[in-house]
Amino acid sequence: MLYSTLLRRLKSRSRYWIFAALLVSLFALSTSLLTPSDASSPTDTTENYAANRAKLISYVLRNQLARHHYSHKAIDDELSRAAYNLFLKQLDAQKRFLLQADIDHLQPYALLVDNEVNQGVIELPAIAARIMDQRVLQVQEMVHALLKEEIDFTKSEKIETDNAKLNYCRDLPELRERWRKIIKYQLLGRYMNLLEDQKKLESAGKKFDKELMADAKLKVGKSLDQFFTRMLEQKEQDRFDSYFSAITEAFDPHTNYLPPTQKEDFDISMRGSLEGIGATLREEDGYIKVTQIIPGSAAWRQGDLQAEDVILKVAEGKAEPVDITDMRLRDAVSLIRGKKGTEVRLTARKPDGSKSIIPIVRDVVQIDETFARGTTIKDEKSGKIYGYIRIPSFYRDFQESGNGGRNVTDDVRAEIAKLKDSNIDGLILDVRNNGGGALSDAVSIAGLFIDSGPVVQVRSSNGKTQVLEDNSKNVYSGPLAILVNEFSASASEILAGALQDYRRAIVIGSAHTHGKGTVQAMLDLDRDFNLRNMEQFLPLGALKVTIQKFYRVSGGSTQYRGIVPDIVLPDRLQYLKSGERYLDHSLPWDTIEATNYRPWPQALPDLEWLQSRSQQRIKSDPAWQTINKDAARAKERSEKTLVPLQYSELHRDWLEEKKLAEAQRSESGMPKHGEKGSKREPLLTDSDKLKQMAKDTEKDPVAKEAMAVLTDITTHPTAATKKAIKLIN
Repeated sequence: MLYSTLLRRLKSRSRYWIFAALLVSLFALSTSLLTPSDASSPTDTTENYAANRAKLISYVLRNQLARHHYSHKAIDDELSRAAYNLFLKQLDAQKRFLLQADIDHLQPYALLVDNEVNQGVIELPAIAARIMDQRVLQVQEMVHALLKEEIDFTKSEKIETDNAKLNYCRDLPELRERWRKIIKYQLLGRYMNLLEDQKKLESAGKKFDKELMADAKLKVGKSLDQFFTRMLEQKEQDRFDSYFSAITEAFDPHTNYLPPTQKEDFDISMRGSLEGIGATLREEDGYIKVTQIIPGSAAWRQGDLQAEDVILKVAEGKAEPVDITDMRLRDAVSLIRGKKGTEVRLTARKPDGSKSIIPIVRDVVQIDETFARGTTIKDEKSGKIYGYIRIPSFYRDFQESGNGGRNVTDDVRAEIAKLKDSNIDGLILDVRNNGGGALSDAVSIAGLFIDSGPVVQVRSSNGKTQVLEDNSKNVYSGPLAILVNEFSASASEILAGALQDYRRAIVIGSAHTHGKGTVQAMLDLDRDFNLRNMEQFLPLGALKVTIQKFYRVSGGSTQYRGIVPDIVLPDRLQYLKSGERYLDHSLPWDTIEATNYRPWPQALPDLEWLQSRSQQRIKSDPAWQTINKDAARAKERSEKTLVPLQYSELHRDWLEEKKLAEAQRSESGMPKHGEKGSKREPLLTDSDKLKQMAKDTEKDPVAKEAMAVLTDITTHPTAATKKAIKLIN
């Protein structure tokens, strides 16, 4: 009855009510927030302070989102539903605490989030926090009792590991049964890890070591106690922070509210002074997921941790691992971060469901590893020599810009000059796993391969479109290929899209690139707004907001769809749902008017002919068949979300996964970065590094196919490409 009355009252759409609500909101801000004598202070009740602080943040956010966000979404019922669902995921993504009755109790707020934000009366986070605290205490009591019971590891039963396939439990007995299986699964997993530590996994067979299981039970119990303590230590302000994050992410996944601690972490990472593993992380459905590996970082050099991996546990060297499931991002980051030279061991779950323990020695980013590098590689069949340039990111030293600061454009230009001296028959640019960087360099690098002209269109939230052109002279006119994958994003997509639109290069790689075609700006909520007389609520944090969108010269957006290669190749990760199209509330693909541009005058051979030639090679090449089989097997494993809880079955599955993981590591085909495991290899000279890069690249099936495609272009040219070949200089 209370909720239905509240719903009717808040949903009144009369002009009088809107005007009255505006007056109430302004009056509240001018009294409780602007007047020091009446404002709540940190000495007042925690509840009043948090509520008034939330009122201020909601006021600032709704004004700035309405003014700056590219989509100009209204804060209405549609956005309310999206924000509510995101908040619910943050609250209990794995459905391990809340009952269906709790969800029913909170459901009216699915249509009230917009009203709460517009009027500054924020109730949902506090109500949800009280319910969660109650359920956590109940589950903690259940778990203590369950750990004292005997567990039958010979019983044939399974646990569902995909949260999306689970419903909320109907009552406490059903919740207890869910936790019984969770505990059994964790015990078996810890037991398997102990077997691996003692190098007994293969030899254990059907034998069951009760003493080792007793040790596993102690470790799981301790880990769960830490987990519950962490859950109960969450403050009301943490719930408000999650609530505001859900509201901003309902606009799009790259628009985020950053609480003060997260803003501090962001500032540190932007300065590049953070010592750690070098990975960008995000919270997703209760898990900590890797979004990007920073070129030149410890994780990049070690090589095993990849984008889309989920980090389940973190251990300091040989110490006991800490389960970070359902942990706040900043708390997880604090465990992973550490001093240079120390080791962190990450338990990671791959997208196909397999798990591995990854040891990484923390370090600062090695700058020289981030720079573009070139070498020559040889096509064994044709004997032709091709240039190869790997571009890890679109870097630029803005502080030294104009004063000799290093940038990727100058480095690529220099590498091309060196490769041309080697009389190359064609050139391959590799932007796989390149998450982007400086937009200006995407434009200027495109200009190295075309005559002057437009490269990308940038549309702002005010509807104005700016065309970015490069007016420099091209420095390479020969056959060109560009390699991409599902982790090529932003500036990489701009470069690939421009060269594809101009028909200047053949784009080769995975089915599509990431589809990140938006620009964000950071607004400091403390510095950028006049918050006089409200110092007691500072710091407020920051708002990262999407303000612009990229469009190709042909008019299509790079957002959502990404770039579709001309030659699509099999990929071990082709089953992976990675990219903007799979993110909640990502901005859609659309088009604007094409800009005036002139395609490259030396036409490429017929695209269908090139595709047919490539498909014939792939069908007859055993290496590509192996990749297809691995991809099919990985897809099958990723869809197998029911996991056995019988020791003999789980032991067999672990052995199979271990063998497959080892085989894939040795046959991955991607060029390595020169370091493996937790210990560094002996330092290589720059010459040795280039030789190693050439050797690794010549074994890379994607690079080998790119050479074959370029050979097709040069040996079966049209009349126009004959002319182009003569122009290679």
